[in-house]
Amino acid sequence: MDDPSCLPLSGVRVVALEQAVAAPFCSRQLADLGADVVKVERPDGGDFARGYDGALGGLSAYFAWLNRAKRSIALDLKRERDRAVFARLLERADVFVHNLAPGAVERLGFGYEALARMHPRLIWCGISGYGADGPYRDKKAYDMLVQAESGVVSLTGSPDAPAKVGISIADIASGMYGYSSILAALLNRERSGAGERIDISMLECLTEWMMPPLYAWLGTGTAPARCGLRHNMIVPYGVYACSDGPVNFAIQNEREWRRFCEGVLGLPALAADERFVSNASRVRNRAELEATIEERLGQHTRAEVLGLLEAADIASGAVNDVAEVARHPQLAARGRWVTVESQAGPIPALVPPHNLQHAPPRLGRVPALGEHTREILAELGLVG
Repeated sequence: MDDPSCLPLSGVRVVALEQAVAAPFCSRQLADLGADVVKVERPDGGDFARGYDGALGGLSAYFAWLNRAKRSIALDLKRERDRAVFARLLERADVFVHNLAPGAVERLGFGYEALARMHPRLIWCGISGYGADGPYRDKKAYDMLVQAESGVVSLTGSPDAPAKVGISIADIASGMYGYSSILAALLNRERSGAGERIDISMLECLTEWMMPPLYAWLGTGTAPARCGLRHNMIVPYGVYACSDGPVNFAIQNEREWRRFCEGVLGLPALAADERFVSNASRVRNRAELEATIEERLGQHTRAEVLGLLEAADIASGAVNDVAEVARHPQLAARGRWVTVESQAGPIPALVPPHNLQHAPPRLGRVPALGEHTREILAELGLVG
């Protein structure tokens, strides 16, 4: 966008005391939509995600993804002088977001109660592993630990072994709930004039996403099983073998099930078999059913099965690896790949999926550590 003042969050000032993934993902969404996000980093290395890898000409893949369009100021909050600068930043802020351990910002003097007295319109958002209270409050929490604690890994992987999800879903979930909660709080502030305290727990975010299997267990006493590349609560749904490779498809309702039996398997009577007549019965008898499906599909090539699925109007898709996603034709056709600036030079970036027609996001530069320190100090009147 040529005029960043037209973005939805133009004029919103965010102070982010953040590291790793969860809070940076939250604040990057705000920056994409025009907020002025000031990222506060330690002078001795900054956000530790800067050191995860050097995939992009020395720049960390995680840091590049999570921190574009922000301004970086280097402050040592153990020093009284730098804490005073931080306090000045908060005087001008609409939003304060952090993912320090519970109690850490309070020890620095920047807890919600203290700041709300001085800045009643401030929106204060803390993201932590387990929340600001309760017996797990002080436990350290990283993405894989929370995936396991929340039960996600009990549903992910093969029947023989659990597995974590291959991306940081606990961090991403909490960052997105932080982002959406901040947007709601900004809207509510327009009505009430009051700020807000937001307490985001990574465990609670993933547990929310676990509700279908939790309801299954609460209602029946039986939890869904790990099924690898197949759905553990819907059958058939997932990856099945053809004679020359896998095919990925999904059945969502009984109309599709009947079309699948007739048009793809060539077994119309199977749809009325009492063992498979409903999704619940198909889940109970999945071993028998999936053996039949693979026996039939194994007689055809992948291209033939995809043609049958298409003719029967059954949803199907590819099983892509990372390289194939990078050159996915749909992303290319919709112009999702662009470049952004960084200290390592231009790097690729995906346009975020906000997709506001009249306010396309700002994909700004990925900042070097402390790149904007002097600029921000000058705005605060602390340097000439």
